[in-house]
This record gives sequence, structure tokens and C-alpha cells, in this order.
Amino acid sequence: MTEYRWLWPSALAADPAGHLPARRSMRDWVVDTLCFVLGFGFTVAATVDLLRPDPVLIREWAHTPTWLVLFDGILSGIAGIGLWWRRRYLIPLACLAVLLGLFSVASGVTLLIILFTVAVHRRLPLLAAVVAAAIGSNAVFATYRPELGAGFAEAFWWGTTMIVIVAMWGMLVRARRQLIVSWRDRAERAEAEQQLRVAQARVLERTRIAREMHDVLAHRISLLSLHAGALEFRPDAPPAEIAGAAAVVRESAHHALQDLRAVIGVLREGQSEESRPPERPQPTLSALPALADESRSAGVRVRLNLAAESDYVPLTTGRAAYRIIQEALTNARKHAPGAAVSVNVGGAAGEGLTVEVRNPLAVTVPASPIPGTGMGLIGLTERATLAGGRLTHGLDGDEFVVSAWLPWPA
Repeated sequence: MTEYRWLWPSALAADPAGHLPARRSMRDWVVDTLCFVLGFGFTVAATVDLLRPDPVLIREWAHTPTWLVLFDGILSGIAGIGLWWRRRYLIPLACLAVLLGLFSVASGVTLLIILFTVAVHRRLPLLAAVVAAAIGSNAVFATYRPELGAGFAEAFWWGTTMIVIVAMWGMLVRARRQLIVSWRDRAERAEAEQQLRVAQARVLERTRIAREMHDVLAHRISLLSLHAGALEFRPDAPPAEIAGAAAVVRESAHHALQDLRAVIGVLREGQSEESRPPERPQPTLSALPALADESRSAGVRVRLNLAAESDYVPLTTGRAAYRIIQEALTNARKHAPGAAVSVNVGGAAGEGLTVEVRNPLAVTVPASPIPGTGMGLIGLTERATLAGGRLTHGLDGDEFVVSAWLPWPA
């Protein structure tokens, strides 16, 4: 026979049908011992008292024949011993107790204990059936074996009252246990959902940071490629220029490696929060002059017109504008090397932030173009849309224009 571990009050959640396991916990031993002492002890005390010539405890049934007292005591004793196994054989014991209720005095406490157990561990329809059967047996008992000096109505009333009180008490205990189980399940479910939301937020944040670092990495590598190309096509340049270009190549490669390491660290799964390096602050509009100087050092003629007050631009809008300008400058270096690039940033609170990057079309196609994914403009459009703005790009005469509008709340 399969054994189960029953630990109150989780038994109701583990077994909704109400079947009670066999193995007892320490609490079960204490409760079962108390129930056995009360039920079987009352049976023995009542039987012995009724067999005495002058009963002391139960004078109301002193006229009961001896054979009925013995018969009552034997069957009630069996029911009292059965209290040890009421968790496994609850319904057979309930049927026996109801039958004993037709004539038995000694099984009164045992019947109430079994009725309480049914109310706690069984559903309402079954409890209602047991209560109805117990009230019916009580009616028979009140008819044929009432107390001395009491009529049918009084005996039936007191017996029915005890049955209803015990049943309602058991229902109250069951409802309280179910409430505790529901609270525990709800707390566990809320905790699991919270952990899931935290995990999803971490994944989304890592993906966002990885996208940001991709833009930075593409910018670094494009600078490195331009300076390396200058060294290739100007081998006769003065040593000072060659040394300067080599230093820029070395510095760009160093920064590119750092950015690549940061991307890998962000995307690595299973890395704890303590061991993860702190995230660097993302650049905003205040970093545009440094970005323009960096592009000029690579030989790109950049004209920056920053008309907006960068200190008052929201951080999200500023980051998006910076990334759009950075990617546009990278595309200009890739597809129109040597062309002058015009960057205009304007707007005000309540009107929005406007970004426009213009560069003439390439006159000659580079012999060794800088490789790319071809998804830069698509990424810019997605970035602007996620920020709540819009982005357009295309030809305007003999110039290629990238224009964006980003929200700037008042």
C-alpha cells in the first residue's frame, strides 16, 4: 500500500478529494490519541456506569436492560477503537456511527468526533448526507430511547443541536485551513511571477545594452578602418603623421576590444549581479561635441550645430538622438568617405527634438568599402519608434538626409 506524508494544513491542497493519508505526523499522533481517549474512554465509562446497580454518571438511562447495555458497549467500543484509523476508513466509520446512533448511548462522543472529522476533511455534499443520516438516527433514538422525564421533542432537539454545532465547527476549521492554503499558494505564485518579471526585465535590459554597445563598437571599428586605410594609401607620409595614425588605430582597437568584452559580459547567462561589472553611463546630447571631434580626428569634416539645450533634454530622448547621430556619421564614413557632414540638432520642450544629418553623395566608390550588416537605417528607425518618435531617410537633391523627431515633453 502506498504511503503518503500528511502535514496539516497542506493536506487539503495536496488532496482536493479529501482522502486522508496513512502515515501520521507528530501532530496527528497527538490529535488521534486525544480523540481515542475521549471516544473510547467515554464508551468504557458509560458502559461501566450503566452496569452498576445505582448509576452515578448517566442516571437518565438507568432503566436500560443489561443485554442492551452490553451490546451497546461492545459496538461502541469497536467504533471507539476505529478512531485510530478514522483518517483511512472515515466513511465506513461514519456509517457505523450513524447506525449506532439509532440506539446507542455510549457512542455519543465517538459519533461527534467522526462527524467533526467528516466536516473537516470531506466536501459539503457528503457532509450534508452524513448530517442528515445522523439527524434521522437521532429521531429514532429520541422515539425509542428518550431520557427519563423527557419527551421526544426535547430529546430530538438537544441531539440535533449537538450534531449541527459540531458540523458547523468542522466546516469553520475546514474553511480556515483552505484559506491558509490559498494564501500560501497565492504568495508562492506571486513570488514566482515576480521572479519571472525580474528575469524578463534583466533579459530585456541586457539586450538593450547589447544593442547600445553594438552601435559603439561599429563606430570604433569604422574609425579603425579609416585610419588603417590612410596608412595603406599614404606609406610615404611623414613619420609624425604615421605615428599619430598608428596611435589612433591602437586606441580604437583597444576601445573596440573593451566594448566587445562588455557586450559578451552583458549577454552571458548565469552571471550574478555581484560579479557583473557596473554599466557605464550611456552618452546623451552633451557628448555630441566629443563625438564630432572623434570623427574629425578620422578625417571626416563634421559641422555640428547644437541649438537645443542639451542639459534639459530627457535622458531617453538624448540617448536616442546620440545613437542616431553616431550611426549616421558611421554610415557617412562608410558610403561617402571624405564628404562633409552637417549635423543639426534643435527643438524645445513641448515641441520635440529634431535631428538632421546631411552629407553629399559619394563621388567615387571606395576600393575597399567598410563592411556592414546593411541594417543600420532599419535599426535607427526602430530606435526612434521605440523612443516614441519617427525617422525618415532618403535623397534630397545631391545629398543624403537622415531626419528624426523625438518627443520632448514640456
